[in-house]
Formats: sequence, C-alpha cells, structure tokens
Amino acid sequence: MTTSATIEHLNPEGLVRNPAFTQVVTVTGPTRTVYVGGQNGVDATGGIVGRGDVAAQVAQVLANLETALAAAGADPGHVIKWTILVVDGQPIQPALEVFQRVWGQRSGPPLITVAMVAGPAHPDALVEPEAVAVVPLDAPG
Repeated sequence: MTTSATIEHLNPEGLVRNPAFTQVVTVTGPTRTVYVGGQNGVDATGGIVGRGDVAAQVAQVLANLETALAAAGADPGHVIKWTILVVDGQPIQPALEVFQRVWGQRSGPPLITVAMVAGPAHPDALVEPEAVAVVPLDAPG
C-alpha cells in the first residue's frame, strides 16, 4: 500500500496573508526533498545571459532551476521554498513579473525569502535564487 505525502500550506491568524507566498509549509509522509543551490543567469557554457538586465537573468535562472529540478524528478510545482538574493539597487519589479509569468497562479504558493545583497559570486549576476522542493514518493517522476 502506498501512503501519500501531504503538503499543507498554512497562513496563521496574526500573520500577513498574501497570494504570492505562504507563511508556513508542512510536509508529512513519504517524500523526497530536493535542494537546488543558487542559480545565476548563465547558460550551459557558464556565459552570463542578459548582462545588466535583471528580467532576462531571471528568465534564464528559472530555466536553469527547471532543468535542475527535472534532473531530480521534480518540477516547479514541487517547490515549497525559494530564497532569492538580489543585488542591491536592482529593480525587483521586472524580476517578479518574469517569476509570475513562469510560476503562474498556482494554488499553495511557496515560502519566499528575498534578500538584497552586495553581489553573488558571479560578478555579472544580478539575482541568485535557490529552491527546496518536496516530491511525494508516489508521484510520477
């Protein structure tokens, strides 16, 4: 008998409610947790995509994250937590617009932490997200 995993998104009273993110996520049952390290807007050769353009870099980052997740049998719908580092002074709105286009209006939005930083390791990178995904073991993939 396969026992299904349960992922519960909680927005407790007393904390702000926002349709773009969830405050707490619990995972119960047989699952595989996938951790994807920080991704820059680079192509497969390591060349920066969209030098100076945060929206272009976010599009490449999200493509890279989808590739990384797929390698572990996951997809963006399995992501429960994003940590997004943005270079201080970069406009965040263009990045969020690209993220919403790719992410869409999914039920149970993930946890999100956004931090402004002096810069990630790649000198031309303007943004560096990482992700945590939870895949139920009885899920396809």
